[in-house]
Amino acid sequence: MWEARAAEGRGAELLDWVRGQKLDPAPVRRETFTAAADRVLVITWWDTDGPIAELPEPPAGLLHRPVHRWRFQRVPE
Repeated sequence: MWEARAAEGRGAELLDWVRGQKLDPAPVRRETFTAAADRVLVITWWDTDGPIAELPEPPAGLLHRPVHRWRFQRVPE
């Protein structure tokens, strides 16, 4: 999970930047969300226990604060 908050008034630009980022290898599934305060969230699903591709840091000046990243693993029900 990748989450960033854009600098004031730059939420649309951050969203466009995120949409333009290609991951190699590509995840099984990728979803992008927006929230108040110009936040953008990307959740990716992977079919591997090995290394995964990550979204890079956005260009300088586009962010209000550093990107947050979390990695979760699915657990059996």
